[in-house]
Amino acid sequence: MLTDARANAILDTEFAAADKMSLHTAYSATGASEVTGGTYAKQTITWGAAASRSKASSGNIDFAIPAGTTVAWIGVWNSALTVFRGMWPNGGTDYSFQLDVATNNRIYAEGIGLANDDRVTFTGATVPGGLTAGTAYYVVGMTAADPDYFQVAATQGGAAIDITSQPSADARVSKIVLEAYAGAGTHRVSSFAVGL
Repeated sequence: MLTDARANAILDTEFAAADKMSLHTAYSATGASEVTGGTYAKQTITWGAAASRSKASSGNIDFAIPAGTTVAWIGVWNSALTVFRGMWPNGGTDYSFQLDVATNNRIYAEGIGLANDDRVTFTGATVPGGLTAGTAYYVVGMTAADPDYFQVAATQGGAAIDITSQPSADARVSKIVLEAYAGAGTHRVSSFAVGL
């Protein structure tokens, strides 16, 4: 396991001054599905120094958004726009999780703070069987008695999806906020962090 100091050094090397942020309508491992049109442009990220295995932006980052756009993902590029560094769910924080595949398809993510009808997405080399990486699922089966356990459905209030296999060790679950703009507007990213 990496020490905190080594993880921080990696983050400071990989996420550097003048990196660019982009917004996306769908998940992509290559930076596709980027929001375009109008006066939209990638914006420069001002990073703070990495600490506690996390590197965060400082200050607000505003994007002009064309009408009819739904922002779902945030992308990061190098300053020359030649290297796509990755994509993170809009409004979410990544959590590790465990599955009870054998009996009830329940997902356990300690402290995730979800409610029924929230949207979540899964990422990693291999996501749980029966799910698709980057797809926004609805939270179902959440109870006050077990706030860290939930199931996912394809539709709001729908039946829990049958999860057929375990994910890879790097798989993460995150809340995702799909922000739809009927008219042209401004999308503000007020806080953004990446971690190891």
